[in-house]
Amino acid sequence: MKHVTLYVIWLSFGLGLIAQPTLAERSLVPTIGSTPDVCVERPSEPDWMQNIALRDAYQRVLVQDIYRAQNLESIVQTESCNCATRFPSWDQAESTFRENHANADRSEMLQASDTYNRRSNDLRPQAQAICEVVGNW
Repeated sequence: MKHVTLYVIWLSFGLGLIAQPTLAERSLVPTIGSTPDVCVERPSEPDWMQNIALRDAYQRVLVQDIYRAQNLESIVQTESCNCATRFPSWDQAESTFRENHANADRSEMLQASDTYNRRSNDLRPQAQAICEVVGNW
């Protein structure tokens, strides 16, 4: 009986140590309601995006991808990374979505998301260099 109790205590202690996240892991866990490090006053997504049905979430993702690509492109073109350039209103991205993608099917929207993501990935290093100079990355 004594051995079983010691084994259970040892096992509990061992599992407890394994389950404890490291400092690096804890820093990667997002917290709800956390304040961003840069450009605290960011515009909220449009209400329709925040309240979209789960089955239509790909539409929200496409608008987010458009927004990111447009913002990075604007930073690179203007060589400026003020908060209004890095995080403008969602109007332009919404307009691009409605004019070019709103009538597309799911597959077409996913392809468009991929295109905008590739565009963002191409622009990110240049935009990051510009934004790091002013501390907005």
